[in-house]
Amino acid sequence: MAQPDTHSKVIGYLLWIFGFLGSHRFYYGKPITGTIWFLTLGLFFIGWIIDLFLIPAMDREADYRFQEGPFSYSVSWILLTFLGVFGIHRMYMGKWITGILYLLTGGIFLLGVLYDFWTLNEQVAVRNSEITG
Repeated sequence: MAQPDTHSKVIGYLLWIFGFLGSHRFYYGKPITGTIWFLTLGLFFIGWIIDLFLIPAMDREADYRFQEGPFSYSVSWILLTFLGVFGIHRMYMGKWITGILYLLTGGIFLLGVLYDFWTLNEQVAVRNSEITG
C-alpha cells in the first residue's frame, strides 16, 4: 500500500521562501525548530539555506506522521499562513465558532494564530480521524 501524500513539496518550497521565519518547518510538523527559525531568522539564514535540501526528507516524514483525510494539510496551511488572522483556516475545517471569533478579534489578538502555527497539523489530523474514523 502506498504511503499517503498528506503534505506537498510544492507548498513546502513555497513556504520555504518565508522559511527564515520558520513557516516551512511549522508546516512539516516541527514547531520547536520553526520557533527557533522565527527567532533567529532561519539560524541567521544558514539553516534556511540548508533546509532547501532537507525539504524532501521533511515531506516524507510528515507524510508518515499525519493522517490523510478530507481536510487538506496544504490548504489549511496556506489559509493559516496568509489569512490566519481572519480565521479562514478554522472555518475550512468546520470550526465555525472559533473561526468567527478569529475574524472578529484579529486571530484572538494574534495569540490564536501563534497557537495554530504550533498545532495545525494535529488539528487537521484530528478532524480527518473524526470524519474517516
